[in-house]
Amino acid sequence: MPTDEMGAIDGQVGVVSPLRQTVDASIDFIGGVNGGIANVIVGQSLDTVKVKMQTFPGIYKNAFDCFMKTYRQDGIRGLYAGTIPAMTANIAENSVLFMFYGLCQKLVMNVSKKKSVADLNPVENALSGSGAAFFCSFTLCPTELIKCRLQAMREMATHGKLEGGMEKMKIGPWGLTKDILRQEGIGGMFKGLTSTMAREMPGYFFFFGGYEISRHYLTPPGKTKDEIGVWRTVVSGGIGGVCLWTAIFPTDVVKSRIQVESTVGTKAPSFYKTLTHIGKTEGIRALYNGLGPTIVRTFPSTGALFLTYETTKKVLTDFADRNM
Repeated sequence: MPTDEMGAIDGQVGVVSPLRQTVDASIDFIGGVNGGIANVIVGQSLDTVKVKMQTFPGIYKNAFDCFMKTYRQDGIRGLYAGTIPAMTANIAENSVLFMFYGLCQKLVMNVSKKKSVADLNPVENALSGSGAAFFCSFTLCPTELIKCRLQAMREMATHGKLEGGMEKMKIGPWGLTKDILRQEGIGGMFKGLTSTMAREMPGYFFFFGGYEISRHYLTPPGKTKDEIGVWRTVVSGGIGGVCLWTAIFPTDVVKSRIQVESTVGTKAPSFYKTLTHIGKTEGIRALYNGLGPTIVRTFPSTGALFLTYETTKKVLTDFADRNM
């Protein structure tokens, strides 16, 4: 069937051919894969600092102290602990996220009776992102579980909370995954799923909302959002990332605590119980431990994510348009 550049069949507004839907979803998926890789390469070391400060706030004076102690004790390898599961998590999360983001955009477009996805306003794009986050939570939770436990393993061993002590630090991501599956089954990989959803769905509302609003205001007169160039795209992505983490950080602290402290063979504490325990014993400020390095990390890393995603999407869409 003949389609225009937006995929409408024979000029019908809002009607997209099944072939074009599949192609668009595949492009979004590949763009998310590439974006996830860029995100980890740029931001992993400061993510390690964030997790350590969230789960063991009394050990370090500040983010710089945490960074330097980790470097002195474990070197570069310590700062990039959990990189393999982090890479896996980001590829899985962002590929599914951006694929479902595109599909949810088309759903919102049809519900709001817009002519094309390009006509969606920032709030409608934000709602699409929130819907996509529900699906990516299922891919993110298991890999986040492994990443967080590896990142905080030294502190767990030092405080006697890790079976096997310091020797357990040699286990690696695959060994830890096998331990969990052997002792707890597949359900053990989804400890913290509720808190992951509580973090992801509102978080990605602000993530995509912040990104789209920034692109809207940074678009020069006479140009489209897709023509704003490299640096405006990076800045828009960075703003989206800051919006995300500022909004969701308390739930991320709770998620990290649940996943780190619910070691193999122990029952995961509930989201509400963990949240109230932190509030009562450590105060509200504890829910923002690690926010500093997260903001420093997220601006360049999410900027790189969106730049890589948009570049991949443009190249593959141009290729598809020439060959369909």
